[in-house]
Amino acid sequence: QVQVAESGGGVVQTGDSLRLSCTASGRIFSNTLVGWFRQAPGKEREFVAAIGWSGDNEFYSDSVKGRFTISASSRADAKNTVFLQMSSLTPEDTAVYYCNADVWEINSGTWYGSNDFWGQGTQVTVSS
Repeated sequence: QVQVAESGGGVVQTGDSLRLSCTASGRIFSNTLVGWFRQAPGKEREFVAAIGWSGDNEFYSDSVKGRFTISASSRADAKNTVFLQMSSLTPEDTAVYYCNADVWEINSGTWYGSNDFWGQGTQVTVSS
């Protein structure tokens, strides 16, 4: 069984930066991708970014490319941890951000996450 936990959300102002963390414990396959999704009120959950657990193969949605950076921890005492560095935040980035420890892309731009690998989410609110 895999447990996923996100942290780092909060309330910031337009133009600010914020870093989210996602830590997974349990049976993680090193050759899978870990990803971030977000869901704004009244909208469907959307893909944000993904990366290999080893820190390779970064993927971004067009809406965050150039502003968000996903990375994997290289520290031996922080294995299975990824970060989402968010910069130049706008109110349109307001959402609950979810991490999934096993994600994949079906078609170009269409991403899915394993049902049992979701975290509880962390709220990001960007005020204007």
